[in-house]
Amino acid sequence: MLKSKTFLKKTRAGGVMKIVREHYLRDDIGCGAPGCAACGGAHEGPVLEPQPLDPASSLCPQPHYLLPDTNVLLHQIDVLEDPAIRNVIVLQTVLQEVRNRSAPVYKRIRDVTNNLEKHFYTFTNEHHRETYVEQNQGENSNDRNDRAIRVAAKWYNEHLKKMSAENQLQVIFITNDKKNKEKAIEEGIPAFTCEEYVKSLTANPELIDRLACLSEEGNEIESGKIIFLEHLPLSKLQQGIKSGTYLQGTFRASRENYLEATVWVHGDTEENKEIILQGLKNLNRAIHEDIVAVELLPKNQWVAPSSVVLHDEGQNEDDVEKEEERERILKTVVNEKMLKPTGRVVGIIKRNWRPYCGMLSKSDIKESRRHLFTPADKRIPRIRIETRQASTLEGQRIIVAIDGWPRNSRYPNGHFVKNLGEVGDKETETEVLLLEHDVPHQPFSQAVLSFLPKMPWSITEKDMKNREDLRHLCVCSVDPPGCTDIDDALHCRELENGNLEVGVHIADVSHFIRPGNALDQESARRGTTVYLCEKRIDMVPELLSSNLCSLRCNVDRNL
Repeated sequence: MLKSKTFLKKTRAGGVMKIVREHYLRDDIGCGAPGCAACGGAHEGPVLEPQPLDPASSLCPQPHYLLPDTNVLLHQIDVLEDPAIRNVIVLQTVLQEVRNRSAPVYKRIRDVTNNLEKHFYTFTNEHHRETYVEQNQGENSNDRNDRAIRVAAKWYNEHLKKMSAENQLQVIFITNDKKNKEKAIEEGIPAFTCEEYVKSLTANPELIDRLACLSEEGNEIESGKIIFLEHLPLSKLQQGIKSGTYLQGTFRASRENYLEATVWVHGDTEENKEIILQGLKNLNRAIHEDIVAVELLPKNQWVAPSSVVLHDEGQNEDDVEKEEERERILKTVVNEKMLKPTGRVVGIIKRNWRPYCGMLSKSDIKESRRHLFTPADKRIPRIRIETRQASTLEGQRIIVAIDGWPRNSRYPNGHFVKNLGEVGDKETETEVLLLEHDVPHQPFSQAVLSFLPKMPWSITEKDMKNREDLRHLCVCSVDPPGCTDIDDALHCRELENGNLEVGVHIADVSHFIRPGNALDQESARRGTTVYLCEKRIDMVPELLSSNLCSLRCNVDRNL
């Protein structure tokens, strides 16, 4: 079935161009449930389990699949990545929205869908004849996508009823959007928020700690005075930057002084290239590497970079009076020539948060679930998390993600992601080092390994025709004894005219890695082999680095 949409577009020259877009709809797209009589049971790639028994939910005792909306994928990816969560239907609508809004989350969800043990199934609802919906007149794209997700969830429940009586399955719609949930229930779709569903998994209480706190940044989550000014909306920030009222730059926090930071202004101008920020309120909830908008203060409020070393060691997260005392220490009398352009953060243009490694600072209050997390990177503020396993996590290296930073909270809110291991353990500390410096070190995926040459490998007749045979030369490696990835070598011989010929030999990795494939992309992402004490993080799989591209003694190799 073919759908077409026609619209007119004005060209730069002032003409009008007619554009027709075709959209093909099919009725042979499988639902992903093995043994489904309506689909014929034939599916390509990862499929759902026929009888999903885990995780056991008190809200949904019968076997079920999960169907999350876009915001659940964006904000609760840590929950979805947990081994306990399986049999999830990822709609094409949701996947496209995630791809447009967050490239890192999109990559993580693609990795999960490629994991056969997780049983995540991607359903192309936008090309299925019974689940495709057109945008109504006056309906915005967000409302249309919400409706498309509900239509797909309802279709799944009706579709799975056609299976045999003993294989009755249900599809649970997971959304944190209150209105979307209400509409789903009105339409007869079983729907819960992510928090409701996770809390119903009585056999997996640890999942509750991984829930992201989704309170609006500006909302007061509890009683307490406002500490920070409200961030201006993006539209006002863009207008201010265009008019020169505000400056856009990258926020760089100080390692030595948690009350001081600099903003490196973007653009070619040399004037006010670096702006100093001092004081908690002027930092205004910006975090290291965020793209921010700053307002310059009057010259009589400019300050000089402080030489005072201040580390945030307070346990009381809302004790702002002590912060004000510390800020007074920074303001010492200095020579006017030492003063630098000074400003304050008025808004955040782009958050550049990442998962942070560090340690839990357990609360002194007995039975408290609220604790502070101290990141290993001193440029990152402490993070408030809620966990029921504080006693277990104390003395461990853990990973925490930031969820938001309310105006009335001294610290940002976050959630527990992963326990790396005991503090001081060599493997644990190595993992922290790699994660904090963003060194890719995960095992190579099956998609990457699939492009490796089949063994046993040997020189072919084509190689002999296109390459010069240098096996008669005495070639020696310049790599140290015990090295397994011998990729550099030399030879030296005397020529008939008495000159010396020096040859440099480099292993031809490009013979095995073709441009643009998964192996090439992963190698480019890693960039180099990283050497640590007793450990090496290879840029290419070991079959290449230590075997086929290693210039071993008395073994044929391509140069």
